[in-house]
Amino acid sequence: MLANRLQKRFRHLKKWAQRKNIGAFRLYDRDIPEIPLVLDFYGEVSGAEPALCGALYKRPYEKDEADEESWLCAMKESASSALGIDSKRIFLKQRRKQKGVFQYEKTSHERFEKIVSEGELSFKVNLSDYLDTGLFIDRRLLRAIVKNEAAGKRVLNLFSYTGSFSVYAAAGKSVSTDSVDISNSYLNMARENFSLNGMSASLLQQWDYFDRSVHSANKLIRADALLFVDKAIAEKIKWDIIVLDPPVFSNSKKMTDNFDLNRDIARLLGKCLKLLAPCGKIFLSVNMRRSPPAAEELEAQLRAYTYAENASVTDLESSIIDEDFKGKKIPKAFSVKL
Repeated sequence: MLANRLQKRFRHLKKWAQRKNIGAFRLYDRDIPEIPLVLDFYGEVSGAEPALCGALYKRPYEKDEADEESWLCAMKESASSALGIDSKRIFLKQRRKQKGVFQYEKTSHERFEKIVSEGELSFKVNLSDYLDTGLFIDRRLLRAIVKNEAAGKRVLNLFSYTGSFSVYAAAGKSVSTDSVDISNSYLNMARENFSLNGMSASLLQQWDYFDRSVHSANKLIRADALLFVDKAIAEKIKWDIIVLDPPVFSNSKKMTDNFDLNRDIARLLGKCLKLLAPCGKIFLSVNMRRSPPAAEELEAQLRAYTYAENASVTDLESSIIDEDFKGKKIPKAFSVKL
């Protein structure tokens, strides 16, 4: 069943991906209830062989761990046969409900990296080590929206991960990009992504940024994003575009406090509104599948703040579902302005 479905989907998506120069796309997303896998295809760039990466979602019933591993191996062989991809380049992990630092722990000791294209841009992905590869492909069209609006704008990218939104903004002729993340690994990968696209970026600590010691169009700032926002408010710094893509939950030892998206999103979004320049806009990505907030709900919560009485929240779902995600559930995204 899996082999037949993969072949059918690949035939459907291959020409579209080639026409759009998209090197990474969603091939399978729990299409068959008995096979709760999510599989992403990572195609050829500069002659490199294709690869497949994905995860098994938790089943509604308990299954022996050894049986699960055996089943995953069978699925890997089926996918290898269906798509002609060497099983050594197929990476399947098990996705479980986890909190805090455990959700970012390595799943493999052998690193497998690739460069994939997205239109005229390129990004590095790591298919072997973590559940997340370094590029959220369901945010592809949201990145394109940011790029289209970035010309002449100052862009702040909070919880910037590997910097893909910032690269898109810089490619869209932004005046500056400021990417904030607490992970050195993510910031180093972001710098590689800038370099891959013929752009440079400076790595900074938070105190260097606020001392204005480095003049660079693209800054990668190692900081607790929550503390950075508070400091930026105190310094009265403004941005024209803010990309806000917070984790669902974090209690990293590097952060001063834990963060829970369900509990803290309105408060964080309200603070970000204080950083918006006139006519500015926030692009909010809400990466949780269960009970994401509606635009009206977020708007009502924001308007409770005296400085945000005119807040307007727009659901972007209809404009960010690309061909490979049609009929699938993807994280919610909103634009927010005053």
